[in-house]
Amino acid sequence: MKPARIPLVLLVSLLLASCLAAAGPANAEILQVLSIQADAWNRGDIDGFMKTYAQTPELRFASGAAVTYGWKPTLERYKQRYPDRAAMGTLAFSELVVTELSADAAVVFGHWQLTRAKDTPHGLFTLLVRRTADGWRIFADHTSAAP
Repeated sequence: MKPARIPLVLLVSLLLASCLAAAGPANAEILQVLSIQADAWNRGDIDGFMKTYAQTPELRFASGAAVTYGWKPTLERYKQRYPDRAAMGTLAFSELVVTELSADAAVVFGHWQLTRAKDTPHGLFTLLVRRTADGWRIFADHTSAAP
């Protein structure tokens, strides 16, 4: 008899749920933002993924040697880089660490990985999140890819 295989999406949800249970209220809300991101990404919903970012011209997204400013240009960058489900793959976050800077700001460190048919790109990210009237939103994202 083969051992049962747990689908990756379910495993990610279980891991995030355990992090949420161990975190304080603000940390739990911030980790929920990442859960929303992963769920949207894994549905192929870049617009839903981008709802976790602050819809402001001050949004800063850095990756590789490029910095993109503004919510709309960041959305356009994602849509150009990930034009379809095959390019998007399945997203998983791990080793998440939330450090509250104040009652309304925190920094999040973590690892990301995409699982696609032909590769598994991965790397690190650092997020600056702030509490807004709409909940916690990402104001700065610095994402790097491993070689």
